[in-house]
Order: sequence, then structure tokens, then C-alpha cells
Amino acid sequence: MTKEEDPKEEKSPRFTVEVLDKLTALMITGFSLVAALAWNDAIKLLFKEVFGLHEALWAMFAYAIFVTILIVLITIYLSRLLRRAKEKEKKRSLRLFK
Repeated sequence: MTKEEDPKEEKSPRFTVEVLDKLTALMITGFSLVAALAWNDAIKLLFKEVFGLHEALWAMFAYAIFVTILIVLITIYLSRLLRRAKEKEKKRSLRLFK
């Protein structure tokens, strides 16, 4: 069997790309978490400065509700963008095979 016919050789680059893709996604997620935690601490301190310790409770709940709604909306938007991009890619690949 020649090197060109070896099925392992064909899968290896694809596997490498998939691993790099997943590792990149995990690293970006980790960095995003670190940034989010830093912003969270900064916003908590801002609330304590502006509203004081006892009055900050309602403000923190309002902030948590606002952030949750915002994240849900962003997630829905990004999911729709991803679905559209996948549909376009699927149509493009189907045209190539016709």
C-alpha cells in the first residue's frame, strides 16, 4: 500500500484540524471566563461604591437579571448566525458535488 492510499494519512490532517479547533475554542472560553470574572469583581465594587453595602442588594439582583437577559439574547443571536452559516456552507458544498 502506498502512502497515498493509506487511509490513516487522509484522516490525520482532518483530525489535527478538529483538535486544534476544539483546543482553540476551549482556550478562548477560558480567557473569556477570566475576563468575565474580572469585570464581575469590578462591577461589584462599583455597586458598593455607588449604592453602599446595604442598598446594593437590589442593585446586584437587577444587574444579575439584566446580564442574564442580555446573555440569553446574545446566545440566541449567535446561534441563529451559526445556523445560517452552516446552511450556507451546506448549500455551497452541495453545489460543488453536482
